[in-house]
Amino acid sequence: MADPTPLAQLQQTICTHLRDPQRAPAPSQIPLQRLALYRELVRTNFVEQLGGAFPVLQQSCDDDYWERLLDDFLADHRCRSPLFHQLPQEFVDYLQHERTAAAGDPPWLAELAHYEWMELALAQHEAELPPADTTGDPLRRVFRLSPLARPLSYRFAVHRIGPHYRPQQPEPEPTHLLVYRDRGDQVQFMAINVMTAHLLQLIATEEQLSGAALLRQIAAELQHPQPQQLLMDGSALLQQLNRQAILL
Repeated sequence: MADPTPLAQLQQTICTHLRDPQRAPAPSQIPLQRLALYRELVRTNFVEQLGGAFPVLQQSCDDDYWERLLDDFLADHRCRSPLFHQLPQEFVDYLQHERTAAAGDPPWLAELAHYEWMELALAQHEAELPPADTTGDPLRRVFRLSPLARPLSYRFAVHRIGPHYRPQQPEPEPTHLLVYRDRGDQVQFMAINVMTAHLLQLIATEEQLSGAALLRQIAAELQHPQPQQLLMDGSALLQQLNRQAILL
């Protein structure tokens, strides 16, 4: 590979300085006043985009900490996409896979960011739902999970976290949630129990099983004392999830 041209080297120096002015010296060829303007523009765009995408996370953090977190992200993360609307996903990837835990990091930081990002991701998803079909016996039908539905499990009750509830320890049991986009293109949130979470996971992986077969498998795995009752309750649940366009 050919050596970079002087112009390319200068551009790289400028970019590095704009991302991390505390550690990367400014290029001598550019007036400091102009560089200060560029730094402010870059940072303002990042702050506005991420603050708008993660309002609960921002409100749940002290102002100074939030500012430091965004500075760390801007300095340390290398975005894989040039599309600005994908910046929130880049931020989630940074928190989940790249950030080394720092003093003051809340233990639910990455989980809450992921939960908030799911709303944005589903709102922007290009998939369209087929026409509603809620006829027939749900126990005889084969369902699939909507491409606009995401069952999620977290250590923390992220749907409850906010400025007035910032736990330091995870819940005794995992928190199961469902985020989905309905037929009105509105993103909805739902807390679900272990059985519903397991049912949705099975539907996502066992695409050829009927509703009855899925429920019998769950009854066997749970060693349910009343499998027939579980079948009846499960039938109503399948019907409800189908009406809500969570299952198709």
